[in-house]
Amino acid sequence: MAPLPLQVSEDEVEITAMRAQGAGGQNVNKVSSAVHLRFDVVASSLPEGVKERLLALRDTRITQDGVVVIKAQQYRSQEQNRADALERLNALVNSVAVPPRVRRATKPTYGSKQRRLQSKTQRGETKALRGRVRDGS
Repeated sequence: MAPLPLQVSEDEVEITAMRAQGAGGQNVNKVSSAVHLRFDVVASSLPEGVKERLLALRDTRITQDGVVVIKAQQYRSQEQNRADALERLNALVNSVAVPPRVRRATKPTYGSKQRRLQSKTQRGETKALRGRVRDGS
């Protein structure tokens, strides 16, 4: 059974509206439709294991202080961008919610050992052929 997806509550995030970048004419220049979401991982109510895995991610959206910063400006309305930013934050949190499976060490198979020895022998023969040619007498 799959665990329930984690949801970050809206009171744990800090959302500020700002003007979007790029083309769009008067609407872009006038309306603050883009959204800047900040989420402090350390101060959040997430389980400790999830916090550790989230902070261990090599993601440019996570600052050195442990704050996730997401900028949403895809849509023309602030509400849609706000929902998009929260959705992306929840997707990021849920990507680390399930702990990775522990790898168990296994012995190499008989076939892999044979292939390794065969390639070593072949490589040695190739190197031996590079030497000087001796007379057969």
